Amino acid sequence: MQRRGFLTAAAAGAGAALAGTVQAREVEPLAGETGIANMGTGSAVLPLGPLPGSRYPDQHIQALDKRFKGSPGTGAVERVATGLRWAEGPAYLRAGRYFVCSDIPNNRQIRLLAEDNHFSVFRTPSYNSNGSTVDPQGRLVTCEHAGRRVVRFEHDGTITILADSFDGKPFNSPNDVVVASNGSIWFSDPTYGILGNYEGFKHPIEQKTRNVYRVDGQSGQVTKVIDDFVQPNGLCFSPDEKKLYIIDSGITEGGPAHIRVFDVDIDSGKLTNGRVFAENFAPGFTDGMRADIEGNIWCSMGWGDPKEDGVRCYAPNGDMIGKIHLPETCANLTFGGPLRNRLYICASTSVYALYVNTQGAAMP
Repeated sequence: MQRRGFLTAAAAGAGAALAGTVQAREVEPLAGETGIANMGTGSAVLPLGPLPGSRYPDQHIQALDKRFKGSPGTGAVERVATGLRWAEGPAYLRAGRYFVCSDIPNNRQIRLLAEDNHFSVFRTPSYNSNGSTVDPQGRLVTCEHAGRRVVRFEHDGTITILADSFDGKPFNSPNDVVVASNGSIWFSDPTYGILGNYEGFKHPIEQKTRNVYRVDGQSGQVTKVIDDFVQPNGLCFSPDEKKLYIIDSGITEGGPAHIRVFDVDIDSGKLTNGRVFAENFAPGFTDGMRADIEGNIWCSMGWGDPKEDGVRCYAPNGDMIGKIHLPETCANLTFGGPLRNRLYICASTSVYALYVNTQGAAMP
């Protein structure tokens, strides 16, 4: 079964060429400025703000171990925005104090301002952007399904193409991306964006394997760092950048649903000592993840039991120590806010957020 076969929306018509003519599909309106979150015909209407039934301590934040720091105590999971068709690719730009995410099928990126919760379109068309991150210089780096490339937004507003091919062939559909402290860019390249016309454009697979790549921060050279994944997906570094975690969401094609971890040399790009870090996701799977300053791994959860929809947190030794329960399938997450202690979560049609009692380890 293909991953996006889980979605109920039908594929729209195939598209135009990349050069300035990629158009959005029929676009869902944003509801983040109205205070009313319309989930669609026949669905419950949930307001923005704390989830129904919330009280302190919030029952949506479940500690399985005393090591879990999912809440400062007086805090709750909040629905901060809605009106997306499939929310993904979160990033937080601290200099501007705003959160950005992708609305992949609607072919746009969305921005949420911290000071007044203003929710608006940041970029359209976005070439069906997916995963994003922020580099050590505070620049947004984004994967594009329709563009089949990884791009960087410079401070002057121009866009730099960081990678769009390997061995003379286009990538499949770059999915998620992280940037190391030395400026090297690491990204996954599954096939989700070329399997149909919903999150990109249907196209034959040209790369024989579905790989993870590295772009050298100085030379721009693209190298393949691993090629034995079924569908490589989310990535993150440990706080000391000595480990690289990579999700395999290959269960969509009869493969695994797990997180693997590797010892990594960020300067050479060499991965060694690969092993499974967490694997108790089936029949659902995880999609995206981030690390906190203590090395705990926070990852999305969805596509299986609705009671498991949300976020899981794993200690560095692989123990699951906490969960955050949401009313929608979760795709990805990031730490934000001036102190990196606000967790933003992309889950289907909405963005959720909560304050946590730790800090994200992500750059910058």
